[in-house]
Order: sequence, then structure tokens, then C-alpha cells
Amino acid sequence: MRDHVRMIMEGEPGTLPAAWLEVWRRDPAAVVLVEPSGVLVTAAMVEDWSAGVARRLAARGIGPGDRVLLSAEPSVDLVIAYIALLRLGVVVVPTNTTYTRPELSYLLADARPTLVIADRPDRFVTLHLPDGEPVPVVLPTVPGDDAGPAALDAAAPGALAWLCYTSGTTGRPKGAMLTHANLLAGALAVVEAWEWSPEDRLVLALPLFHMHGLGVGINGSLTAGASVVILPRFHVDAVLDAQKTFGGTLLFGVPTMYARLAESPRLQELAEFRLCVSGSAPLAPDLWEQIRADAGVEILERYGMTETLMLCTNPVGGPRVPGSVGKPLPGIELRLGAGDGIEVRGASVFAGYWERPDATAEAFTSDGWFRTGDVGAWSPVGWLRLVGRTSELVITGGYNVYPREVEDAVRTHSGVADVAVIGVPDPTWGELVMAVVVATDPSSPPARESLDAHVEGNLAPHKRPRLWVIAESLPRNAMGKVQREILRSPAGDESVGGA
Repeated sequence: MRDHVRMIMEGEPGTLPAAWLEVWRRDPAAVVLVEPSGVLVTAAMVEDWSAGVARRLAARGIGPGDRVLLSAEPSVDLVIAYIALLRLGVVVVPTNTTYTRPELSYLLADARPTLVIADRPDRFVTLHLPDGEPVPVVLPTVPGDDAGPAALDAAAPGALAWLCYTSGTTGRPKGAMLTHANLLAGALAVVEAWEWSPEDRLVLALPLFHMHGLGVGINGSLTAGASVVILPRFHVDAVLDAQKTFGGTLLFGVPTMYARLAESPRLQELAEFRLCVSGSAPLAPDLWEQIRADAGVEILERYGMTETLMLCTNPVGGPRVPGSVGKPLPGIELRLGAGDGIEVRGASVFAGYWERPDATAEAFTSDGWFRTGDVGAWSPVGWLRLVGRTSELVITGGYNVYPREVEDAVRTHSGVADVAVIGVPDPTWGELVMAVVVATDPSSPPARESLDAHVEGNLAPHKRPRLWVIAESLPRNAMGKVQREILRSPAGDESVGGA
């Protein structure tokens, strides 16, 4: 690890901009950002460019503590705008680029931003802030005059840096308040655990409105003094071409991306990366094994969430276990509480939910541990395995059933390409276990008898699906997580058997 990173980790809490400035000024000529066209942006350029954007924002009246909604496709301009916001002490509100007008209206009402930075201003036309004023929107380039003054890099470690809204799979999204110290602690933890160095180059094809792409990919790279190839979207050929052209050493992705790579005749090129990381949703063990067998690559799984940044990881050196998220990262304490619910504390754990004191109090135990809402189990060697979400728990006949365990068993059927398990109301059993299956061959989906026989030898009777439904695909959000609420009313799907 570079000396400056170890000094930061061993010192008092700091901020990302302060850490980044230290990196940039040590080696101003180092490449930091790479455009697909081949344009290279050096550390000195990033410092000057972001300062100019910050001055243009200040000229618009944007200052410390203001909230600015950030919603655009990945680009170097977007990354520079993000850096400028943090340097100015602004609270960044990363926002999904696929949100509909009602979803955007909710965020505007809840976060009350002073400005929106978006690559599609038309999405905000006719939308208003709570006071009735129209939403001011600028492009990621933030056009204007940057000749004026701006106080940069003055935010305190405890100052709010991100207001990051949860995915809202249950209820309305809540704004998780992350401080500068939270973000820096999270970045330093993955830099150390993944042996991230200035020689690394991340090929990043993830959206930059989420913790994975922005909070880990961008924050981690800049903190490590490494560089990033910014791809506007994921495509197998684009990712592998970028690795070959620019010498990529790291790849971050979600399971859907790795499934697409596994289908490609170029899969073996994945071995050119030093490290391939998967997160945001569980990676199916059979997909992990397939990639290892066909490409010789052991995907590194990790575990984190909006409110905490990264929590656990498989090791960089040594064996990795499919279906396991490894051990806690440096600075993270983790325990299993009531019902094996995962509880954590550490420097990267958030400060609470925006303007929701009751939700914040409910999220923490009386002794200060954050309840993640996930259920886990320890392996004999002390590695964590995610069992499911407490909110996804199916209770049938008084027995607890965790969907992840059932899904893993069903997915090993040769006729099953994908599966999601939910509970549906039943007057006798309380809930029935239902499996929504995507067939490997849509023209010849597996019969109920075949599915029943398959799970009989793998699951206890109360865990076996009583209802099977065939679907063309599973509804997923932008980061690949199954939207189970949609599945509870699977319109147009074909049942292959009842209870």
C-alpha cells in the first residue's frame, strides 16, 4: 500500500477531497480518467478542471450544505462534476437515470435540491420544488464563467457528503446520510483489502448513481491513485476491448454482467484482469463455477449496502468460496443478532436517514449497531454467507424459509436459467413458497413433476415450492436486484402447478 494511504488510515478521520489532493499533487502527470475515445485526463487536469467547475457552481449560488441532484449517464464530465461538488462541500444526491416523473417528484420533494445536474434536462421539465419553483437544471459540463472565487476543500469530516436514496424495494425510498468521513473510510477499506495500487486501471461500466459504481469504483480508484476507464454502458465487447486497449486490471460488475460474459465466446479474455469483483446482488454459485471452469477466473464476491458502503469481502489472495461474501473489511465489526440478522458498526456506517428520526432509531440497536435487514450464517472457518433479507422471509406453517436457499437449490435444475422465490398468502399455511422460474429453453419449460423431484432431494418439505410459475424474465432494478413486489402479481405468466 502507498504510504499516503496508510497514513490516512492511521490518522484522524478526513475527507475524500483532502485524500485525493494528496494523491494528485504527489504525481500530477499520473493518468486518472480515461475516455473510451482514448483521451487521457491527468491528476493535474482533474484538480484544475474540477476547481473550475466548482467555481462555476459557486457563481450560481451553490455552496456548502446545499443539496445537488446528480443524474446522468457515465462520462468523464459527470465524474468531474461529482468531484467539484465534493470539493465545494455540497451534498451529492445520486439519482437513478431511469426514474420516472413520479419518482423524480418524490425525490425533489424529499431532498429539496438547490440544483439538478442531468444530461437529459427534459426529464425535469414541468417538475417543481416544494415551494412551487421550477427545478433549475444544468448539464454535467456545468457551463458558465469560472473566473469567480470559491472556497474549496474545506468540508469537515463529519459534514454530510451524500444523500443516497435506498432502492425502495419496500416502501418509499429513504435518504441515507453519509458523511465525508464515512465515504473516506469506505474507500480506504477496499483499497487495502483489494490491494488497489496506482498501477491498477479499473474498467468501469456501471452506472454512477449507485454505491457500486460511484461509491466504490470512483471513490476507491481516486483514493488509491489508480485510473478508471469510464464506459457509458455495459457491453461485453466494449469491456473486453477496453481491457485490451487500455490495460485494464480491475473489473467491477453485477451478476447480470457476468452472466453475459459467460455467454460470450470471448469469456477467456476475462482472465486478463487482475481482479474481477461482483456485487449488488447475489452471484449464483453455478455461474461462479462456470466462469472458473471456462476462464480460470474466480470472481471475488463482496457485501455492502447503501447505508454502510462495503462490509465484507472474499480475499484477494487465497481461495474464494462461491456463495460466500467472506470476512469483514478493515474497520468493520459484524455480528449476528436476533434471528441471525446481520448487525454492523464501523467508520463507514451512515449517520441516519434524512429527516426520519423514527426510522433512524429503529435501524439501530440500543448499543449502536446498525440492523442491515439481511440474514446471515457463519461458515466453520468464519466466513459470512447471506441467507436472505428479513423482509423477504417466508413463514409457512410456522417455519421460516429464506428465498436464497430455495433459489440456490432450484437453480441447479438443468431447465432453469433463473429463479426468484417469494411467499404468497394462504389461509391454511399463512404463506406458500412460490418459485418464479425462467426456463433455459422457453419453448420447452420444465414440468412441475421434474421441478418437484429436483428439490425433493435438496430441501426439507417446508422449504420446497408449492407453487411454480414460468416467466419470460425476472423484473430487476438497475443494479440487478429482483423486484419481488412485482412478482407478487405476475401478470401473464404461466403456472405449471399449484399447491
